[in-house]
Amino acid sequence: MKIGSITLDNKTVLAPLAGITNLPFRLMAKDAGCGLVYSEMISSNGLVYGSRKTLDLLDSVPEEKPLAVQIFGSDPDTVAASAAIVASSGACILDINFGCAVKKIIKTGSGAALMKAPDTARDVLTAVRKAVRIPVTIKIRTGWSASGEQALAIARIAEDCGVDAIAVHPRTAPQGFRGKADWSIIARVKEAVAIPVIGNGDISTPADAQAMLGSTGCDGVMIGRAAIGNPLIFSQILASLQGKPVPSIGPDQHFDLMRNYIKASIKYIGELHACRMMRSRLGWFVKGFPHNAKFRESIKQVRSESEALERIDAYQDFLIRKSRDLENLPQRH
Repeated sequence: MKIGSITLDNKTVLAPLAGITNLPFRLMAKDAGCGLVYSEMISSNGLVYGSRKTLDLLDSVPEEKPLAVQIFGSDPDTVAASAAIVASSGACILDINFGCAVKKIIKTGSGAALMKAPDTARDVLTAVRKAVRIPVTIKIRTGWSASGEQALAIARIAEDCGVDAIAVHPRTAPQGFRGKADWSIIARVKEAVAIPVIGNGDISTPADAQAMLGSTGCDGVMIGRAAIGNPLIFSQILASLQGKPVPSIGPDQHFDLMRNYIKASIKYIGELHACRMMRSRLGWFVKGFPHNAKFRESIKQVRSESEALERIDAYQDFLIRKSRDLENLPQRH
């Protein structure tokens, strides 16, 4: 798949996930074979006003390239100025969020609010296209009704403004993440524009990825929630797309992921901050494992790397001793 001047190794894409897809998480996805990783959503205002915390979200390393950085905003001049900052930071692709339905984002006219403001959307995209030379993408929803007409309208505007690709999450803004994604919207957007379309929504297995590609004709598949706690899903989907046997992911691999995640997070943001984050995040990796509630409880107060690793080792050793349980651990296919 090619997005503007950027050629991807494969069709798999990590979705932008607020508060989750930071540098350490993106590197895990990249190590698993993901073709393109997206940053978490970044405020255009924060970038333009020089917020240190916001600017830190642009941190990157060569190993994760190509990297797409997602921004949100509604003022054309501000979004364009922030886009220039993103481009100068070394990002390979700039993405503009047209899908976030969180109230505080909608209230500013950003995110999914742009889908019912086509004139503003056009002004934003025109200004951004003039401000940067790197490829530009947008991520949209179905719109504010299930008809999909807003998705089609915004997709056509985006193509007309020089946007290089569109990611489509076919749920409505009021729907949030509830219910089922309507993949037919992805197919309709694909038919409506000539630029690449990336499908997103309800992909949790390699079979789902194959089904979306087959039924919609989309050019790539974007995985979000299914990658939380299981970034190795990209290796499984990639194997499936290449016609190779899909590898099973056993418990030992999940424990290794946890160890690598906490070490990378400590290197990135410091020990205390990383350990506070891990109090909730390590639990992602043991979903469905026996007695995981005790493990999740044991990590709620971790304050150091050694303490976190001790908790991980203790839980893994416990499961090994419970060999009968270990044989029944879920294999993620």
